[in-house]
Amino acid sequence: MLSSIVLFAGLVNLVSSAAVNDIRPLVIWHGMGDTYASPGMDRFQSEVKEMHPGIFVHSIFIDEDADADQRAGFVVRQCNQQMVQVAQQLADIPELSRGFDAIGFSQGGQFLRGYVERNNSPPVHNLITFGSQHMGVSDLPACNSWDLLCQVARRAANRGVYSEWAQENLVQAQYFRDPQRLSQYISSGSFLPDINNEVLLPSSRNSSYADNLASLNKLVLVLFLQDKTVVPKESACPPNAKDIIPMRLQTLYKEDWIGLRQLDESGGIEFVACQGEHMRIGDCWKDLVVEWVGGSLSAN
Repeated sequence: MLSSIVLFAGLVNLVSSAAVNDIRPLVIWHGMGDTYASPGMDRFQSEVKEMHPGIFVHSIFIDEDADADQRAGFVVRQCNQQMVQVAQQLADIPELSRGFDAIGFSQGGQFLRGYVERNNSPPVHNLITFGSQHMGVSDLPACNSWDLLCQVARRAANRGVYSEWAQENLVQAQYFRDPQRLSQYISSGSFLPDINNEVLLPSSRNSSYADNLASLNKLVLVLFLQDKTVVPKESACPPNAKDIIPMRLQTLYKEDWIGLRQLDESGGIEFVACQGEHMRIGDCWKDLVVEWVGGSLSAN
């Protein structure tokens, strides 16, 4: 009798463990000025784990040193180099091998979209982006008065945003999309025009970007209604940077350069508006994380 009880208990533990291991992991990428291990990011991970017991969460880093990781959000390396590093980082984590959901905060959102389009191995199932600059910015975010590094980067970027030096060293310059200088923006060959498939020669568009983005189960685009950091704030959803052309009227959408139209027509895009300024999330994120994070890997 005792041996039967022990055997039953063992089977219960085995089934329970299997159920926990079937939870789709989550990958998060922080925004500018934050770090992968800041108190805010740690608190967010803890709340997600309370919502979805047993979930594995990975916070992307460019450098394990928190100060260096924060600097990497402003300066030091090309976004394209960071993308290669992150793709390898994710590929090396066994828990992610069957795929994962992803959340990008601010610029982390377009970086994760870039990962989906360029790599997506292991694959992303649901992607949620909060206040991200998917169609770039036409002005750079304001800096805190105490943040001298940010102020230096902002002044330099505004003066020569499409210069070779800015495009190679300033992260924000690599998604600066000036509607009055579109040919200069496209020919810069930097991060954003590439992942948006905005090219001078249509024959040079990368069709795999559209295939990969359209493979998402769900793309959730979150806009902050009082956002004064992202200019224009509608880039989060995303319209054309200055004239605010609705997504479905853009050439990028109509000709399906990156797979948005295919994903949209299959019901794969959700548009969400949150009250508040940039990254003042409040409780707006909770229902989204309940619905689009922590599903079953077996359902992939």
